[in-house]
Amino acid sequence: MQISKPFSTIALISIFGLFQPGQTAAQQLNPARPNIIFILADDLGYGDLGCYGQKLIQTPHLDAMAKQGMRFTQFYAGTSVCAPSRSSLLTGQHTGHTPIRGNKGVEPEGQWPLPDSAITIAEVMKKAGYTTGDFGKWGLGPVGSSGDPVKQGFDHFYGYNCQSKAHNYYPDHLWENDQRIEFPGNTREKFTDYSAALIQQKALAFIDQQKSKPFFLYLSYTLPHAALQVPDDSLFEKYKKLFNEQPVEVKAWNGKGYAPQAYPRAAYAAMVSRLDVYVGEVLQKLRALGIDKNTLVLFSSDNGPHKEGGNDPEYFNSSGPLRGVKRDLYEGGIREPMIAWWPGKIKAGSTSDFTGAFWDLLPTFADLAKQPEPRNIDGISIVPVLLGRKNAPTHPWLYWEFHEQGGKQAVRMGKWKGIKLNAASAPDGPIELYDLQTDVGEKNNIASKHPDVVEAIRKIMQQQHRESADFPLFTRAAKQE
Repeated sequence: MQISKPFSTIALISIFGLFQPGQTAAQQLNPARPNIIFILADDLGYGDLGCYGQKLIQTPHLDAMAKQGMRFTQFYAGTSVCAPSRSSLLTGQHTGHTPIRGNKGVEPEGQWPLPDSAITIAEVMKKAGYTTGDFGKWGLGPVGSSGDPVKQGFDHFYGYNCQSKAHNYYPDHLWENDQRIEFPGNTREKFTDYSAALIQQKALAFIDQQKSKPFFLYLSYTLPHAALQVPDDSLFEKYKKLFNEQPVEVKAWNGKGYAPQAYPRAAYAAMVSRLDVYVGEVLQKLRALGIDKNTLVLFSSDNGPHKEGGNDPEYFNSSGPLRGVKRDLYEGGIREPMIAWWPGKIKAGSTSDFTGAFWDLLPTFADLAKQPEPRNIDGISIVPVLLGRKNAPTHPWLYWEFHEQGGKQAVRMGKWKGIKLNAASAPDGPIELYDLQTDVGEKNNIASKHPDVVEAIRKIMQQQHRESADFPLFTRAAKQE
């Protein structure tokens, strides 16, 4: 797969100055209300991109995006697994407050639904007059439920409603709004229609259709989440040869779990490179339509790298210098790549050490769309950071929780990082403390040397967790005693 060279932008001169084709007068005269595209990778590690130190996987388009925009070095996901991280993203609330705090499923397919009371980014943008679309993986409520994307502010949805179904890249169906789209050519033995490519085609078509009016596009790609499935094309072959990878023995797939992969390293690398190609196609589409200078594009990942389906994050150094992977609240499980691109607005080649998280995106987008923020959110607008303004606001602390593996809590407070394991059964248990300024790999627990800092972090953990009837943490543990 190749990306063609950027098309030349034809400037049209009028009494208003330089206009770009495809823009409405409102867009041309009010560039402060840009189109917004948020691109979310699935299980991509902090070190999986060339611009974040990756040596084995090629990501030229994302690397170029970073050179043309801003690369964040201390930006965090909502938590370390899919559904609650996405809930945090869409509601502007950290995982002690957001409605969805785990990957609990409901039948026949889908995850626990966002409630009607949730206010999402899409609803805020729609109220501002934006057309809204989500293409990829949803995972926040079945079709017809209160959590259905079309009931949470999205005008258009195409992809996987259920995140467990998204573990197969050759599915028997996808959803387009409330319509189930069948793919009879995909079976256990025959792989015909590759979902990632179908989702990309729909996303590019959405940009074409909305080019003359403001839009918000949430590109929730499934790449590079397991299963490690890719088309048998030149990209896959390139990595097989590059790694000189010998095939591992695989058995016939019974349809349960992840489809086996004989070349797991080549497959994972090809998935990351395919994601890179797709991002390049999006940026190229914006340039070709002449709307790139009025479009903010952000790229990140929902949590750290996975070890599922045969993937080997240690081989790729997917977490970079950070400790941990998916399902950890150590840095490798929650600190993510974050790239911001807005030609003419964001300084090219800039790097930001702003400490932020997914819950900052709702107030940021509301700020750009000239909409009031919903009440009871935890984020702050990072528009001043993006535009390089001085005296940008900062967080005094960030808070996370994770409801699997006995429950975990974490706090980032300046240079300090506190982590509590087995939080559900031992809410007053020990807190590990790390100085990220000198120990980004979280190797040296120095809690005993700084009891005052530990106590401050403990108070934040107590104050920021609001117990949830749907996702109980401490009451569940109490009932089990």
